[in-house]
Amino acid sequence: MPKIIVLPHEELCPDGAVLDGEKGETVLNTILKNDIGLEHACEKVCACTTCHVIIREGFDSLAESDELEDDLLDKAWGLEPDSRLSCQAIITDEDLVVEIPKYTVNMVSENH
Repeated sequence: MPKIIVLPHEELCPDGAVLDGEKGETVLNTILKNDIGLEHACEKVCACTTCHVIIREGFDSLAESDELEDDLLDKAWGLEPDSRLSCQAIITDEDLVVEIPKYTVNMVSENH
């Protein structure tokens, strides 16, 4: 079973976490199932950038992003070459190390 290692995030996961991933599941769903409150304003349909993450290890094991995801990522805060929308990143057999960016672009967030 692949592991999803979430690096420490000051607000969402201060100590970091090691999660059991399931092949074929999205990174976002795995994070949410483990009570880490990663934003997902569009309800996981690849229509915003609030679930943006940076894949620090294991990026090459993910399927390539499509044009829609790439267009949205261009609008994400803190974009890096290994950025993905976690609602679109499907877990394979390889472990992933995931960093949640410090900020997100969400104009309708009710939690702030």
